[in-house]
Parts: sequence; C-alpha cells; structure tokens
Amino acid sequence: MKFSVARLCGGQALMAVSADIMDIDMAEAAKGIEAKGLPISTKDDQMIVYQWNGMETTLYRPGKVMFFPLSDKTLCIKYATEILEQYL
Repeated sequence: MKFSVARLCGGQALMAVSADIMDIDMAEAAKGIEAKGLPISTKDDQMIVYQWNGMETTLYRPGKVMFFPLSDKTLCIKYATEILEQYL
C-alpha cells in the first residue's frame, strides 16, 4: 500500500492517507475491532475512535488512519498498513 502522511496536533499525531480508493464498511470494522477486545470510544458511519497499541487510533471510512500520540512516519505507515490490509 502507498500512503501520504500528514502531521497533526502540533506534531503529536500522524495521519496516514491511503493512495488506494477505499470505502470501509464502518459497522463491520467496528465489529472486528470489538471482537479483538479493543475499546471503542466513538463510532459513526464515517469514523471509529479506539485504543490500539497504546494510542488513540481513528479509522476513517475512505482509508485514513490517525494515531495519537505518534511522531515516527515509518511507524505510522507500518501501523496503517497493518490496520487497512484487513479491509482490502
């Protein structure tokens, strides 16, 4: 997968934006996240906010993933790939 990475929140968060066109089924994604025992704090038809790997992680319907706190772009891409590959 290819990504562009944006630095957010004064550099404390990173967002990986997939170059692939995606339309993630958020209801199914939420079921999968909950099945892994990961706590979801917010979910709707456009995004899911949950705790993953010690970070607040936000999964967006079009294939964007934001990690807070995270400042390492290489890790951002690695983590986003791990998360998004299951929705391809």
